[in-house]
Amino acid sequence: MASIAESGWQYLITNFSDFQLACLGSFFLHESVFFLSGLPFIFLERAGWLHKYKIQTKNNSPAAQEKCITRLLLYHFGVNLPVMLLSYPVFKFMGMRSSLPLPSWNIVFMQIMFYFVLEDFVFYWGHRVLHTKWLYKHVHSVHHEYATPFGLTSEYAHPAEILFLGFATIVGPAITGPHLITLWLWMVLRVLETVEAHCGYHFPWSLSNFIPLYGGADFHDYHHRLLYTKSGNYSSTFTYMDWIFGTDKGYRKLKELQHVGVGDGSKQILWLCGISGKLSLDMGPAVAYMNEVVRLNSKGNVYNLILPILFTSLGCTIWNPNEIYL
Repeated sequence: MASIAESGWQYLITNFSDFQLACLGSFFLHESVFFLSGLPFIFLERAGWLHKYKIQTKNNSPAAQEKCITRLLLYHFGVNLPVMLLSYPVFKFMGMRSSLPLPSWNIVFMQIMFYFVLEDFVFYWGHRVLHTKWLYKHVHSVHHEYATPFGLTSEYAHPAEILFLGFATIVGPAITGPHLITLWLWMVLRVLETVEAHCGYHFPWSLSNFIPLYGGADFHDYHHRLLYTKSGNYSSTFTYMDWIFGTDKGYRKLKELQHVGVGDGSKQILWLCGISGKLSLDMGPAVAYMNEVVRLNSKGNVYNLILPILFTSLGCTIWNPNEIYL
């Protein structure tokens, strides 16, 4: 296997320059992995296949999906590609090499694990900063235009955010100076992770079901459902930063409610009786307010639910307790 990999790599470094591989090769690899992994979720949503695994019942319109793709192509070719072309000196300064021999798998594994942990730390704080009032309004709100995310929305963001959070991805490689093949593998894994986190589906085979502290789609989808500056769940791949700083309390409370059979996330709703009829609200946004007014007894029943506070917080002034189903 090693000889096959080295033979293939020998072909690349013989026929392409370091500049072509580090810049154009990286861009082509990124685009290929991103669109090939993200586009299937658009077709799943349109066709309604595997709908039972969809986290939210709402679907994006074809126009909204097409808008996302158009903007992505504009951003990728207008921002990402020029940045990659101009960043070649940075790649070299990082100590990146493309020559043989290839690094051992032990070194590759240790470096990539270090990248994941460091990226989570840097991304978490950068993401929290983007959720401050001014930056959210002028920059990060672009990414949150899609309250029901799908795979490709993972990179739908303001150009300033692309550059800002992109730093979290390259800071690890900048420290270690990896081989180009390690950098490519890191990029592929990072793209696949962020596409999966935004895919809008929680499958039985999702990694979050098997890897402790792995966020995944269910964790990040909660973040998108709450269109506020303090929605929580700011982590990237692993959720340890949210756990340490308590910014996942709303999400964990929602999981607790689901566990005792009170709610079912985006599929279970609160029905409120309004002036013009019933107003359905996603369970996710309500949880942030329910945290302060809901207590669970040992049997899992809900009591001390202060309805007027909850409804006023949600912007509802007319309500009927008999119209509420949990």
